[in-house]
Amino acid sequence: MPLAARKISLHLLAIVFAFLAAAATLSAQQAAPATALSREKREKIQAAANEFLKTSSAPGVAVAVVLDGKTVWSRGFGKADLENPAPATPETLFRLASVSKPLTATAILQLVERGKLDLDAEVQTYCPAFPKKEWPITSRQLLGHLGGIRHYNPDGKGDVPDDSAKHFATMKESLTLFENDPLVSQPGSAFHYSTYGYTLLGCVLEGAAHEKYLDYMRANIFGPAGMTVTQADDSSAIIPHRSRWYHQEKSGPVQNAGVLDSSYKIPGGGFISSAEDMAHYEEAMLADKLVKRSTRDLLWTAQKTTDGKFTEYGMGWGVSQKFGLNFYGHTGGQQGTSTSIVLAPERSAGIVVLANMDGVDAHGLSLQILRIVLDLKE
Repeated sequence: MPLAARKISLHLLAIVFAFLAAAATLSAQQAAPATALSREKREKIQAAANEFLKTSSAPGVAVAVVLDGKTVWSRGFGKADLENPAPATPETLFRLASVSKPLTATAILQLVERGKLDLDAEVQTYCPAFPKKEWPITSRQLLGHLGGIRHYNPDGKGDVPDDSAKHFATMKESLTLFENDPLVSQPGSAFHYSTYGYTLLGCVLEGAAHEKYLDYMRANIFGPAGMTVTQADDSSAIIPHRSRWYHQEKSGPVQNAGVLDSSYKIPGGGFISSAEDMAHYEEAMLADKLVKRSTRDLLWTAQKTTDGKFTEYGMGWGVSQKFGLNFYGHTGGQQGTSTSIVLAPERSAGIVVLANMDGVDAHGLSLQILRIVLDLKE
């Protein structure tokens, strides 16, 4: 090859290599998260989670952090299973308990957007199996715990007993626990937290969507949000990466929590999920991926009682202000679990905390982590 031609070839090769190097650098930049947590913040979060395990005696906890609308960090601490030592990880499945409610509320408002459900129609429009009461009840009221439907009875009478493995095959069958009970107040007049109210919403969803509740959730909430492992807490199924559930009396040892078949309350407290999946849900909510921004604002607007008092609860979401920011989220607690999700949309941030012991302060840890992540002062 002539010398001139050899020089041209070498020059072209240099250009090609430079282009490939630049492309590789760009690809690496695109693959990197938009925002990463500093080492100092990660260490502070790890210290907070380890202190939480120490002071609460919870065997395990999983944490996820969303920042700039993306999951930037997640980690498990402690054990998912004490008898067959398995570590808690971001993929470990925990009972969500009442953190299931925002998921159902999102689905209900999605149906409103699609013109399939009227929030102010009587619930019997979509769930004729539920008997009419002295006053009409609407989905809007149920979403905000203003429907007058009772919660669990203090003495447990009329409810599923603790340590019960009774399975409810359908949403309509679940209604039998409370459908004949009187309302605790006139709908709209007072805030009465009610997981059973969300069971009724599950029946409403099925009537409006003309499909089974779980089928709708998988296709319209979990799938679009990238929630690949979230599912009903089927106590008889073999589910990989599912945590064991734990309980501790005040002065006693850590024990296995009681048996719970939560099939009677899936819409309000019957899902299992991972920290990673719930972070994907937070991402989807921040990005308006599941509902429009105006609909999301409706979910996050505190409702009022008929006498004009704000309830600090929107539709499936708690509403609060702290550290000079607006916060939206939910907590959960039932046999063997304590959970919390928090979103600060003004900072495009969110936290997920899932623990496998009941009665521990998962919400306190979620706020502590959020303060670390966003450099918030008391």
